[in-house]
Amino acid sequence: MVVRIKSMGLLGMDAFEINVETDISKGVPSFDIVGLPDASIKESRDRVRSASKNSDLVFPAKKIIVNLAPADVRKVGSLYDLPILISVLYASGQIDSGLDSCAFIGELSLSGEVRNVNGVLPMAIKAKENGCRDFFVPAGNASEGAVVQGINIYPVNDLKQLIDHLTGEKLIRPAKPVNPSAAHPHYDVDFSDVKGQAEAKRALEIAAGGGHNVLLIGTPGTGKSMLAKRVPTILPEMTFAEMIETTKIHSIAGMLDRDHSIVTERPFRSPHHTVSPAGLTGGGTIPHPGEISLAHNGVLFLDELPEFNRMAMEVLRQPIENGQVTISRVNATLTYPCSIMLIAAMNPCPCGYYGTPKCTCSPKAVANYLAKVSGPLLDRLDLHVEVPAVDFSELSSLKKSESSAQIKKRVDRVRNIQNERFKGTNITCNARITPALLNKMCPLSDDARAFMKNQYELLGLSARAYDKLLKVARTIADIEGQEVIKKAHIFEAVQFRNLDRKYWR
Repeated sequence: MVVRIKSMGLLGMDAFEINVETDISKGVPSFDIVGLPDASIKESRDRVRSASKNSDLVFPAKKIIVNLAPADVRKVGSLYDLPILISVLYASGQIDSGLDSCAFIGELSLSGEVRNVNGVLPMAIKAKENGCRDFFVPAGNASEGAVVQGINIYPVNDLKQLIDHLTGEKLIRPAKPVNPSAAHPHYDVDFSDVKGQAEAKRALEIAAGGGHNVLLIGTPGTGKSMLAKRVPTILPEMTFAEMIETTKIHSIAGMLDRDHSIVTERPFRSPHHTVSPAGLTGGGTIPHPGEISLAHNGVLFLDELPEFNRMAMEVLRQPIENGQVTISRVNATLTYPCSIMLIAAMNPCPCGYYGTPKCTCSPKAVANYLAKVSGPLLDRLDLHVEVPAVDFSELSSLKKSESSAQIKKRVDRVRNIQNERFKGTNITCNARITPALLNKMCPLSDDARAFMKNQYELLGLSARAYDKLLKVARTIADIEGQEVIKKAHIFEAVQFRNLDRKYWR
């Protein structure tokens, strides 16, 4: 007799249902697993046997064939240990029927403990969509799965506990549903810690208000990294949809823990400059999310930008424009979202003190250093902000700077204006305005149009730089509560767009 047990698989961001089919027949005792399993699944045979023995269960000494359907999709990981063993016990009559609306995932230890696996959230969502009523997961993943409403998530500590539940001897209580809206982000940093740098703070407020990318350039110790690390504190709180999507990515990457079943804070990722292109975009035989996807709905901070590998920098071009990255490998082609705010920081020269008496660099050394950042990448950074040295009077002042909460109120107001403007579209902020809607969403006054024409010709802007300038001006106008973009808004946007002419001339 062939029995079927439901389980779930994962391919990129998408989960899919897997039927674990088991047939037990007479013949020479054997245990085979088919259906394109990888090495870790083939090793399940030994884990399943040992877990069964050490949990006082009888593993049938017969010819056993387990098929993971659909057989044309490669199965990866150890999460099928539990459903494979349950199907064997079901086929051998040690478990009664009644498992049609159940799904199982989990890795087994040799002693029968059920270990955590990655990607439980997307699999729980898919299990619910497919009509499963009960989803049995490792106890360490239960709070993650409990975010999904309308399905019972059963935390399983070990095999014996699960068998007692399935036979009715001692039932497992479903995990308590998790309410993400009750969680509020907490940050250990605040803009009030930053002394001076009023212009840089203004630029970052504009960037947060419109979701724009930023380049911070200045001498060492002026607060570039300090400013960048505080940007998440002024961004709008995540919507439920953003929480779910971000959590799915972190779950697939195995970066969730028991204390954080759902991501409620906007991610802030700051990879070291030795990161590889695959580390940024994602990679592996079955590609996993990279740094730009782990920063989805948050901030990707690249400190010391010219020190990054040239290829690593250039792979960012397409993802920051499209908001998603497609990774192609022999075994799979997967797409991960990466809607991010890119903040980059750099010194103006190798020694860091260009333009001051301290600078020891030759003009050629300065040019070579700046040339490490390509024009196309620079063109994709909306605001170019100079971060000068702080005066002693500001640094030693006992007066507190404006707090993140105060700045965030203004950012929230600006984002609410954009939410109304873009209602009914897929656009989330000014930085994401599509070319088709640019003229409609960014109306210019006559003097603003004339000034924009003058600056376009004077600065020799590219078409992309023109679009970026217009979008930044749109955000500045929103901050001022103006529907039509005025000359003053264009003027301020231009001030945050001319450093490439100063340093990269």
